[in-house]
Amino acid sequence: MKVLGIGNAIVDVICKVKDSFLTENNLTKSTMKLVDESEFKKLLSNLIIEETIAGGSVANSIVGLSQLGNQVSFIGKINNDELGYKYEKSLINEKVKFCYKKKEETIPTGTCLILITPDSERTMCTFLGIAGKVSHKDIDENAVKDSEIVFLEGYLWDEGDPITAFDKAMKLSKKTAMTLSDKFCVDRHKKNFLNLVNNKLDITFANEQEILSLIDTKNFDEVVSFAKQLGKLIIITRSAKGSIAINKNEVIECDSKKGLKIVDLTGAGDLFAAGFLHGYVNNLSIKQSLKKGTEMSSKVIEIFGARLKK
Repeated sequence: MKVLGIGNAIVDVICKVKDSFLTENNLTKSTMKLVDESEFKKLLSNLIIEETIAGGSVANSIVGLSQLGNQVSFIGKINNDELGYKYEKSLINEKVKFCYKKKEETIPTGTCLILITPDSERTMCTFLGIAGKVSHKDIDENAVKDSEIVFLEGYLWDEGDPITAFDKAMKLSKKTAMTLSDKFCVDRHKKNFLNLVNNKLDITFANEQEILSLIDTKNFDEVVSFAKQLGKLIIITRSAKGSIAINKNEVIECDSKKGLKIVDLTGAGDLFAAGFLHGYVNNLSIKQSLKKGTEMSSKVIEIFGARLKK
């Protein structure tokens, strides 16, 4: 198995909204807010659903890797309910091995309301449900040992027992990568994330806002200095400024694609990670891997949703 993903198993509900909807509901654009089930239903009651699709950040990356022809697997917690059934089926349809045996839970399968404003930015309201309760008991040891890379999701730190789950996965894995997920997620878990980046991860994925927040700076040059001193592989996406990889003292840059008809930015980072990891596990150069990440993210932002259609 090339890559095992461990993340929140979330069903995405995609809706178009005006900016005023965000203001009226005290939502900050381009961020993810955790909500309870009642607030989720209240928000959804005023909206028209464009699409419902299985999602979750790392799960989106894993599906992208599968679509590129890699053998991949995923661990995420779902209930034995209708949404859980749909979620598992969607992964199987994408040739992803699902390494979690669902069972009856008192908490439903997680859902994420993705609000797309006219500028194509996405704002997320997530009811984690059972997805946020991942612990070491849910980590399939054989799945971890059989994978070249384990890819972890920062969002997992918001609930459950992530420390034990992460520790178990990292102790058993050959190499470990993680996405920082979201600036506000970084703000919530900065101490833990810094420890992971400094001491335990082999590869870190972040966007510019997330990495600036992680080391408490507004100067990107300080990010480059930090990454060089770290001596590990740091991958940073910078929107229109492209992407950059810092590997010890080596700095590799890649331009963004121009002239795209942007529809929805959901999944841009997820598919970038998929493209990069595809290159990495198939022995492409870091520059070629950045280009593959750029290619994948450019495709997904021209459609609705966080996954490319077959």
